[in-house]
Amino acid sequence: MSKKQKVVVALSGGVDSSVTTALLLERGYDCQGVFMITSETNRHAQAEAKEVAGRLGIELTVLDLRTEFEVILDYFSGEYKQARTPNPCVVCNRLIKFGRLWEFAQDEGAQFLATGHYARILTEDGVPGLYQGVHLPKDQSYVLSMINRKVLGHVLLPMGDHSKDEARQIATRLGLGTESKAESQEICFIPDDDYVAALEQRCPELVREGRIVDSEGNVLGTHEGVHRYTIGQRRGLGVAMGTPYYVTALDAAGNTVVLGPKEQVMHCGLLARDINWLIDEPSEPFQATVKIRYNDRGKPATVVPQGRRARVTFDQPNSAITPGQLAVFYIDADDTRRVAGAGWIEHVTD
Repeated sequence: MSKKQKVVVALSGGVDSSVTTALLLERGYDCQGVFMITSETNRHAQAEAKEVAGRLGIELTVLDLRTEFEVILDYFSGEYKQARTPNPCVVCNRLIKFGRLWEFAQDEGAQFLATGHYARILTEDGVPGLYQGVHLPKDQSYVLSMINRKVLGHVLLPMGDHSKDEARQIATRLGLGTESKAESQEICFIPDDDYVAALEQRCPELVREGRIVDSEGNVLGTHEGVHRYTIGQRRGLGVAMGTPYYVTALDAAGNTVVLGPKEQVMHCGLLARDINWLIDEPSEPFQATVKIRYNDRGKPATVVPQGRRARVTFDQPNSAITPGQLAVFYIDADDTRRVAGAGWIEHVTD
């Protein structure tokens, strides 16, 4: 590695980004920190990022991206309006962190962009690819799977070789003062992780009474908004059944929540749209491990590319396949897995 190579590091003030910066400095990189203001909710961390930058002895630039971030907020509310469950972190990573921020890095003369994500960029035959992090319980390759393939060769992810415990140990060893920082909240622009309250404040028209029915249309109760439910949900349904019932479907047009027994949330496949390939686009069906949500361990499946779409058929029925979430295709690579591509779940298939 050249000691003159410049890296812009997304510095949030937390343990992951601070350790990322410290490790890159140890490796001889010229680091410049950048703190992104994406909403009023995350502005409080600006002082923490400044403190960390001071301890590391690097410049910190503050970017106010609240205007650009409106597209993420519009996507977030727009998906709920269509009774789909969104994944704003995935869209933010593509458009903001590895889109707008990479543009900033290039303007600053940097060759690389670094973040504190727990995933790895590995190069095979001169071609960079996105791989799972070493510590699988913390792996974040899922939320990075929609970034532009052209950016991969300019991304550094030091945390992909470590666990969270190791990150805290490194922060302690280097005296960064971030080792005791709590995990950041799941969605950065949602106060207190209360997405329902935030969504209803932004889109009050979503709060409207509707029917809760079974698969045959029998009315089981009422609800105060389809956005309060997600596919596969079991608790907090507002109805008492003799056996466990789950949300099996959401109908935005009819303002209806459909419930059913476990077998009705089990499906054999899905159709994904807007596929983002991180390998050369396959021309034939291939075997993969497919994850349908962030915390999913993944299940074996056959992926059939169909232009901008892909059809996925699981070896065994899968539970709670949720429109709006991401299907990520992993292929085996030595002792790890590589992200082949990903796409938004459009609907389930049987």
